[in-house]
Amino acid sequence: MTEKALRLGTRRSKLAMAQSGQVAEAVRRVTGRPVELVEITTYGDVSREALAQIGGTGVFVTALRDALVRGEVDFAVHSLKDLPTTQPEELVLAAVPVREDPRDVIVARDALKFTDLPRGARIGTGSPRRMAQLNAYARAHALDIETVPIRGNVDTRIQYVHDGELDAVVLAAAGLNRIGRIDEVTDFLSVDTVLPAPGQGALAIECAAGNADLIAALGALDDPFTRAAVTAERSLLAALEAGCSAPVGALADLLADGQFVKEMRLRGVVGTTDGTRMVQLSTTGPVPQTHDQAWALGRELATEMLAQGAAGLMGERAH
Repeated sequence: MTEKALRLGTRRSKLAMAQSGQVAEAVRRVTGRPVELVEITTYGDVSREALAQIGGTGVFVTALRDALVRGEVDFAVHSLKDLPTTQPEELVLAAVPVREDPRDVIVARDALKFTDLPRGARIGTGSPRRMAQLNAYARAHALDIETVPIRGNVDTRIQYVHDGELDAVVLAAAGLNRIGRIDEVTDFLSVDTVLPAPGQGALAIECAAGNADLIAALGALDDPFTRAAVTAERSLLAALEAGCSAPVGALADLLADGQFVKEMRLRGVVGTTDGTRMVQLSTTGPVPQTHDQAWALGRELATEMLAQGAAGLMGERAH
């Protein structure tokens, strides 16, 4: 008898369907069971308001989590950067697979790189974090750019460039990779220029806390290094009391000595969207072996950033 299909809850966007399809294939491999995608519309998908206006935190996640709690789906796939930093007791983060490229990228007209954009270039992004760092870089390097707030899926955003409404848009490398459009990138932004959103490039696979068998099966897809890194980044975000639409960038990476991974470095940035004021710091510690150790690394850096005035730079707070 064929085993009952596992129901995977996913948003309906092209990107969400692509990444959920990739997870579904991996789950089929490790469980031997069929997986069917259950499409769910979230508030963030239907609202046309800017993310900062609708609160940012959880707008792409709540409907999926509600379906999990009601038992309408067996597990759900999220872009990890969309997850609120507080984990509901009835749900568990069963797996964080190996992270994709966390960097931001530029898709610009005439194959231009960021630093080659003409004076007065209009760059589209829906992210206060990206605006803050691009404007800060432009101020430091005498670039004349205008950051323009936009919403919409990847297709819509890139079309603004093709239509000549914008000179460039900023997107996540991971998303373009997952939908097979990475060849349209005209410039990869160094993390020294723009730190990504906490958790950017990583996926979160979530299921009901009471489903021990499924938690164990999904655990085969977990990457401990990715989980430790994103836990540190999200801890920083939580300690700064910032929603996912706040202008906070963070990236944890592993520092290796030859073949041996020695330490984890966590970098964080908070800034005003016009780029005039920034707090950017980093800390380094032993590679976390537990959730609590990774969480402590983020809190440590957040404490230093708050001491430097980070709280006053965030317009959007979690409620």
